Amino acid sequence: MRADRLVAILLLLQARGQVTAAEVAAELEVSERTARRDLEALGIAGLPIYSQQGRNGGWRLLGGGRTDLSGLNAAEARALFLVAGPSSSATPEVKAALRKLVRALPESFRSDAEAASTAVVVDPTAWGRSPSSRPAPPHLETLQQAVIEGEQVRLGYVSRDRSSTTRVVHPLGLAAKGQVWYLVADTDAGLRTFRVDRVTDLERLGEPVVRPDGFDLAEAWKMITTEVDERRAAVWARGTASPAIVATMRMMFGNLVRIGPTVADGRVEVEVGSHSVVSLAGELAGLGNMVELAEPAEVIERLRSVARELAELYGSGAQPGAGSP
Repeated sequence: MRADRLVAILLLLQARGQVTAAEVAAELEVSERTARRDLEALGIAGLPIYSQQGRNGGWRLLGGGRTDLSGLNAAEARALFLVAGPSSSATPEVKAALRKLVRALPESFRSDAEAASTAVVVDPTAWGRSPSSRPAPPHLETLQQAVIEGEQVRLGYVSRDRSSTTRVVHPLGLAAKGQVWYLVADTDAGLRTFRVDRVTDLERLGEPVVRPDGFDLAEAWKMITTEVDERRAAVWARGTASPAIVATMRMMFGNLVRIGPTVADGRVEVEVGSHSVVSLAGELAGLGNMVELAEPAEVIERLRSVARELAELYGSGAQPGAGSP
């Protein structure tokens, strides 16, 4: 769910008292299915909304549908700020509204809400293929609390090579990368990331987290993802692209596309990376003549091979899958 939609739905509920999924869809210019999923997600997250069935049914805020959002309880405020805080994809207008909401919250849990607002960074581009949805990892909620309250944890963890370790870490923040959650933590070996779904055991220790001077979760996550992406990219290709395809390339390649200046014919210089020649050529082939490579030779030759295979399959008028008698 986009952070600006989340806050918009809550404000819509406050203004109208009751809304249907169809009304939310029309107001926010999304599908009715998306609106219903967002409304359900708000309730699951612990925010004070519920559905009422029947002919005159719809979605309401607890408290007669006119509850002031500054009346959220501590858990509800944390839930809101975790998914719509300054480190998220919220628009500047939404962030300004959240700052005003923080000032209106009771002093008793204002600090938790402010901590939650910087506890999560949302990065929609997945590493590799990711399922459209997956359940939240078992230890995610406890880690959220440890990050917000600044408490060290003892972490049982299984790494990619299946080796198991147990260590004490200082949780600094959480990142949602596509559908996968990562913990960013300070350790004896420096800043580390841990996939939350690989955490096997978790114990809160009651000791305060020591945060590195000047630590900023969004900046740290940008540095981490850039480093990982560059390690994953064994092959880089250079060429030019139509400006019309640049946005698509950013969506496809994420940090593995670099956009350069405009050249004489109006196209722009581009550099793209991937983990193999076959993978990179396969992705670029789908962009047709919108991208023209200058190097390396092995990627260009692979594209020629793909073109010949496609021409043989589709170019002669043969029906795909017909085969030989």
